[in-house]
Amino acid sequence: MTTPTNAETDWDTAPGLLDGAMNLNLTASQCDLSYWLRNVAQGTLAGRAATGHAEHEGTPEHMRQPGPLRDALVMELAYRSVAEEQATRVLSYYVANAPTVPDMEFYATQLLDEARHSMVFRGHLLEMGVPADTLHATIAEISADYRRDVVDPILDFALSAVRDEDDFIGGVAVFTIVIEGVLAPAAELSERKWNVLDPAAGAIARGASIDEIRHLSVGSSIVRERLIREPGYRPRLLDILTRGRQLWDGIPDRKYVLEREELFQAGMHEHAHLIADYEAWPGVRLLDTTPEGRYDTAEQWTDEMAKVRLSYMGIPEALPLMLTRQEP
Repeated sequence: MTTPTNAETDWDTAPGLLDGAMNLNLTASQCDLSYWLRNVAQGTLAGRAATGHAEHEGTPEHMRQPGPLRDALVMELAYRSVAEEQATRVLSYYVANAPTVPDMEFYATQLLDEARHSMVFRGHLLEMGVPADTLHATIAEISADYRRDVVDPILDFALSAVRDEDDFIGGVAVFTIVIEGVLAPAAELSERKWNVLDPAAGAIARGASIDEIRHLSVGSSIVRERLIREPGYRPRLLDILTRGRQLWDGIPDRKYVLEREELFQAGMHEHAHLIADYEAWPGVRLLDTTPEGRYDTAEQWTDEMAKVRLSYMGIPEALPLMLTRQEP
């Protein structure tokens, strides 16, 4: 007998990352361990648990051949696998410091989600021909500067809140608003970019995005519930977000994203016949996009998501802090 799966975790009915993150409201009590076992382990991951994609969602031969398209995906997977690995380690403190059982169970599932993401990102590098005996060394070499300049500073900031300052809610806000809230649109873009060029990579990105919807939604609800119970926490939260924004403004993520997107641009045009009129988003062909245009669109998505989530959390006054583009 097949176990029923909730719509937001069903592979065929789950919304896209941006749509889900802006419109789906879930709580830690709803997304407990039982929910994860039924809906994620037996739902989202059915037939995709080991690799992140189904057998028919294969890796085309052109993704195993040297060239800018392969280089772009190797770089993306190396960066994301390291980010998810380090996030898994940081989340162990969220599990340890969670004030309630529902919070503890939810963050235990998020920890497992992030560890799985890192695993399938690494696994796809193997499918693309990276030798198994040099896999970890290759990832470390490719991602060393990115880890130092982007990953470590933002995750250290999360650790300073949840571990050093003993502020669980502050740590939740950092992870939900500053880290995942800013990185989520790039993850959405990844799925749209690779769907046609590498079905396995597109499916892996799709599975990770289904998980990220849950992470963003539940994290937002935890912050919202705290502010309803304790309005006096608001100044502390705004201080954390101010420091988070100051940190993010000094992180050179654009440099790393555009380096990868330039490679993708060259590779995309080499394989233009595979893409044809495929649209990156409604009305815009992927072939007509540019590295800067894709980055700017991801920033626009970041702002749209921030407006909805911060309003839901009850802190609209934080919006000027978190917008990537300041409004007049």
